[in-house]
Amino acid sequence: SLEYTPGDRMVMVEGDEHLTIRIAKARAGFRLTTRGASHVARVLPARVAPYTAHLIEKVAPDLSKFLICPMPGLLVRLDVAAGDRVEAGQALAVVEAMKMENILRAEKTGVVKSVSAAAGDSLAVDQVILELE
Repeated sequence: SLEYTPGDRMVMVEGDEHLTIRIAKARAGFRLTTRGASHVARVLPARVAPYTAHLIEKVAPDLSKFLICPMPGLLVRLDVAAGDRVEAGQALAVVEAMKMENILRAEKTGVVKSVSAAAGDSLAVDQVILELE
């Protein structure tokens, strides 16, 4: 048995075994989480649902080779130059935003291919600071 009222954030299902499901709104429906697994239930109007089979899935570009500024700020320090070898977790740059210094670190091991910014530059959100090979 299941008791659900629209707006509930949690439901309990009773049957052969008890199951608790957390419900959260998602972009096109609901996210249901239970037993450590999360599932998206899409809820669409009946006239729209048949057309979703024709939509092309957008693949996100691979940005793992770039060090991208996460917030607008001032590039205080750049700790590497083109040709330098870097290790995962190594500090690459320091960006000051709202009077706080944020250390940007390498996500993976590699070699710096090119540097697109210099210390003292004002950076925008998602601006490329450097590229790895």
